[in-house]
Amino acid sequence: MVGAAYAFGLLGILSIGLFILPCALLATFYLARRNPAARYMTGLLSGVGVPLLVVAFLNRGGPAFVCSHSTCDQQLSPWPWLLAGVLFVLLGPATYVLSATRRRNR
Repeated sequence: MVGAAYAFGLLGILSIGLFILPCALLATFYLARRNPAARYMTGLLSGVGVPLLVVAFLNRGGPAFVCSHSTCDQQLSPWPWLLAGVLFVLLGPATYVLSATRRRNR
């Protein structure tokens, strides 16, 4: 959830993102103080991927000028957003497993 707040804050930096980013920073500070084990912070990576997947879904008709019932919009290519979103969503659990494996091998 905190990772998603970071991604939404950065994607919407010119509008509501300025208000979301301080909340994400406070939540990160709270979580880090509550559970100091760094391996649990890997969920931030997965959270960052969720808004990227939402952007990919919203642009699923692109890259083109797409018209619906009442509006026409220029849409971006969804593939870079999808690739980045999937990468971040998978990077969180992979990093967690790697950190748990390293900790067990010590």
